[in-house]
Amino acid sequence: MDSGEAMTAGTVWGIGVGPGDPELITLKALRLLRAVPVIAYPAPEQGDSFARGVAAPHLPGGQTEIAIRMAIGDGQFPKDEVYDAAAERIAAHADAGRDVAVLCEGDPLFYGSFIYLYMRLAGRCAVTVVPGVSSLTACAAAAGMPLVTRNDVLSVLPGPMPEAELRACLATGEAAAIVKVGRHFAKVRRVLGQEGRLNEAHYVERATLGAERVMKLTEAGGDSAPYFSMILVPRRGGPKP
Repeated sequence: MDSGEAMTAGTVWGIGVGPGDPELITLKALRLLRAVPVIAYPAPEQGDSFARGVAAPHLPGGQTEIAIRMAIGDGQFPKDEVYDAAAERIAAHADAGRDVAVLCEGDPLFYGSFIYLYMRLAGRCAVTVVPGVSSLTACAAAAGMPLVTRNDVLSVLPGPMPEAELRACLATGEAAAIVKVGRHFAKVRRVLGQEGRLNEAHYVERATLGAERVMKLTEAGGDSAPYFSMILVPRRGGPKP
């Protein structure tokens, strides 16, 4: 490069790798995963990254990898310094002219960890989001359950919500998807029973993976659920035909 030639900055790509099945990665995501020199991904404090595991069959090898180590699990939110440090490492590669693919399970902007990086990087370098198949649509497909039609309303409710707020949201009778169930499973099931919506609800665990489980909520035992689980509640009377 000539000394007078300006360096072209790299792009940070927020890539949704889908809910778990590597075949649900989009064609655009596939092209980028094979082309970028740097990949970054969330990872637990110890062990392998779920997002990287989904993308692994498509990676060509030889890429620089940034594992963003954090506490991952129900009700745990990484500290700001984790994202601050990760954003600095990613931005340094972009400033040096290297594209970076940040992997995010599901869709990057649907409860995705990439959101926190996006807020730190968007004003600093070029950032582009590549949508992915979300857990919401994956769970609905696994359950064979239409969520909404016509003018129906769908609410996405986090399991950690206070019980009174959760009950108020479910009292409307419209369709709902309850995410982040985890240790709040017993509470959610109790509230659905109080609202007369327990029998119509479906439970989906690890959608699209080999260990996928789908059943009526009344058939699911225990007081807690895995991190990758969701409860789907159809509109009272079902979707409008």
